[in-house]
Amino acid sequence: MLFQPTLMKKNIHSEFSHITDYFSPRVIGEVNDTYVKIAKIKGDDIPWHNHKNEDELFYIISGELLFEEEGKNPFTMKAGDIYTVKKGINHKVSAEEECHIILIENKTTQHTGEVESSITKSIEDQLKG
Repeated sequence: MLFQPTLMKKNIHSEFSHITDYFSPRVIGEVNDTYVKIAKIKGDDIPWHNHKNEDELFYIISGELLFEEEGKNPFTMKAGDIYTVKKGINHKVSAEEECHIILIENKTTQHTGEVESSITKSIEDQLKG
């Protein structure tokens, strides 16, 4: 089922129960030219990448996320933390235990930027429910 923008009210915790794969964002809402996405993270499968023209916002719902940005010391994000990666900055995330996150991204933001990997999901895949 494709994302239905007419559905406005959702329970974020219930939405996570529909995600079965790690590093596989799913669109759960939209605001103007941005998508609100959720994802489960576990392991370190995501490649180093950047989003050439878009910032990307991370909000941690549960668990801990190791965040790495090129040229900076890695840091751990915990439930309630929020962080924005500026466009063009190489970054990657990982988690030892399952971590639930919300992403807020422009509708044009590609999952792993211009880097293709086995976990890369198209925007169309992210819109499927």
